Amino acid sequence: MSKVEIKDKGGKVVKTADFNSAVFGIEPNTHVMHQVIVNYLAGLRQGTHATKGRSFVSGGGKKPWRQKRTGRARQGSIRAPQWRGGGVVFGPTPHSHAKRTNNKEIKLAMRSVLSAKLKDGELVVVDAIDFKAPKTKDAQNLLAKLGLDNKRVTVVLDEDNYQGFLSFRNLPKVRVIGTSDANAHNLADNKALLLTEKSAQYLEGVLA
Repeated sequence: MSKVEIKDKGGKVVKTADFNSAVFGIEPNTHVMHQVIVNYLAGLRQGTHATKGRSFVSGGGKKPWRQKRTGRARQGSIRAPQWRGGGVVFGPTPHSHAKRTNNKEIKLAMRSVLSAKLKDGELVVVDAIDFKAPKTKDAQNLLAKLGLDNKRVTVVLDEDNYQGFLSFRNLPKVRVIGTSDANAHNLADNKALLLTEKSAQYLEGVLA
């Protein structure tokens, strides 16, 4: 089991929890982490890039000059690629950039990220984040007490923590996500990862 310190809202350690070493204590697989994150970012691309080939460019229906006895090179259309205003040769066409990733690799990448964050001291777990009202100031004070106010932070909350989402969403350098939105990229793209004890247990149950 991996020992994880649980802090309260004041930044004090209130207890130490045992989490599954298969999730928080493995040797990070950097190759799989890189592959999964690259595939995730590739899937976000819209793939709407396009250029016009010679068949899509207007004009050029008539042969610019006769084939022979002009002293110039033969030409079939003024919209051929070598002409100014002509079509583009081998230009990009709309297509999907999504890549298939095995579920085992996805889970291994997330376990590797969580283990690396814990090992590097970039994982912070609090007992609960239960704001009575959605106040950005309360969220900012919480990060300050935890020593995370000047860092890029990813906050993982329970899906029903509506007050927490509204409190964190306007803070600069802070990304707030639900447990169902957690993936290797969201967990790794930060300088500190903030979890509640409940969200950490949820990730442990899904990835174990």
